[in-house]
Amino acid sequence: MTAVSLGMPGFPSGGPLRGLPRGTGNISAVEPFPQAAHRELGDAQLRANLGRATHTIRDKRLKVVSELPDWEALRDAGSAIKTEAMARLPELLTQFEEQFAARGGTVHWARDAAEANAIVEGLIRETGEKEVVKVKSMATQEIGLNEHLEERGIAAFETDLAELIVQLGHDRPSHILVPAIHKNRTEIRDIFLREMPDVDPTLTDEPRRLAMAARAHLRKKFLSAKVAISGANFGIAETGTLGVVESEGNGRMCLTLPETLITVMGIEKVLPRAQDLEVFMQLLPRSSTGERMNPYTSMWTGVTPGDGPQNVHVILLDNGRTRALADRHGRSALHCIRCSACMNVCPVYERTGGHAYGSTYPGPIGAILSPLLTGVEAEENASLPYASSLCGACFDACPVKINIPEILVHLRGEDVSGGTAGRRRRGFPSQLDVALGAASWALSSGDRLGLLEKGLPIARALAGRDEKISRLPGLGAGWTQSRDVPAPPSESFRSWWKKREKEAR
Repeated sequence: MTAVSLGMPGFPSGGPLRGLPRGTGNISAVEPFPQAAHRELGDAQLRANLGRATHTIRDKRLKVVSELPDWEALRDAGSAIKTEAMARLPELLTQFEEQFAARGGTVHWARDAAEANAIVEGLIRETGEKEVVKVKSMATQEIGLNEHLEERGIAAFETDLAELIVQLGHDRPSHILVPAIHKNRTEIRDIFLREMPDVDPTLTDEPRRLAMAARAHLRKKFLSAKVAISGANFGIAETGTLGVVESEGNGRMCLTLPETLITVMGIEKVLPRAQDLEVFMQLLPRSSTGERMNPYTSMWTGVTPGDGPQNVHVILLDNGRTRALADRHGRSALHCIRCSACMNVCPVYERTGGHAYGSTYPGPIGAILSPLLTGVEAEENASLPYASSLCGACFDACPVKINIPEILVHLRGEDVSGGTAGRRRRGFPSQLDVALGAASWALSSGDRLGLLEKGLPIARALAGRDEKISRLPGLGAGWTQSRDVPAPPSESFRSWWKKREKEAR
């Protein structure tokens, strides 16, 4: 890995990773993925909810993507723009800061979740307010802002419908785009009846009625809030502009009505030019909600006297992004535009849901992004790179062509060589260590492989009359618990070829 300096004020420097902050907050699993996934797989209702929702979004996406003859060219353009942005990140962040400040905004830098939370809390306390409204934001979920504020007597109200459902249900988001994807309409109605004051006791699970109940619940908050907190889909270095893309209009209310607006933006969200939005405003809606155009796109550049919030701040959040950027194999994970397309096609996510990943970022992108932010050597995230079948569907769906399977393999290698698996290997070798060592010995020499192939008839004897091996000992038992192994051939290809050549002569 190579250190990448972003020129952040007071940022320490040193060896390859020395001084590069590790990500903290809600990006660390609390238990290994296999253990969490096993538990979630036992929830039949969860699997049914996920199956319906992901298939619906997937089908909508395929329909609108097929309308564009230049879709692949757009993906190439999006990938190229993000590659440029990561290559020029220090320069672009400095330019963004200058432009944002020149237009009346204030820029803050945060190395990790603790610094970001402290900055937000301090800005709220300066206003004297005890309540804030929030636009849906992955960055604030990542740093655990709501929990931080609640512990200090400040109430943060989510205004996105799905985030509201999760918050009222004392739950955690399960999806990047649709946080309450694991809940069905009946479960949502029950949450509203239990948690919303003054809700109509005859409320049904009809979507329109649920939306109206949420609207009535939030209206007073929109009109009375003096402080709003948002994330940002994009930050334009050229002009110092921030942008939020959403579908419900709640974001527009939060971004225009309060007197103070605080935005938390990951440093990887910066784009070089306003013109770059031409590409991403085609890629993002189609890949996320399956819409040709999202209903609400809000952009603001600093402060406009007499119009909108007059006290405007942005917190540029690192929280492990510099560490991810320093990994030349994994840095393209920072290209992610949070569309969730990879999750909607992932066979693993569809069956386990987002909670099994233990991080704000679930699914295929979370399986690479979380370990990159914390370091794969962090034991709590070491199992995430293995939470994949490597089928490649995520790569095919990604609008900016992040090669997620390739990064997963890279992170698995990092784990084996120096992560938790590496530390385990320094003790007594496991069955897997022995098996992999034997395979390495055999496959590194044709003569050795030929010697082992002479044992094929013996291995074939383990199969039954159906020519299947249904039970293996030791490490192989985990495989045969859920599948049969076809009996090996009676002779190897090499042996057959030699006989053929001999007969031909």
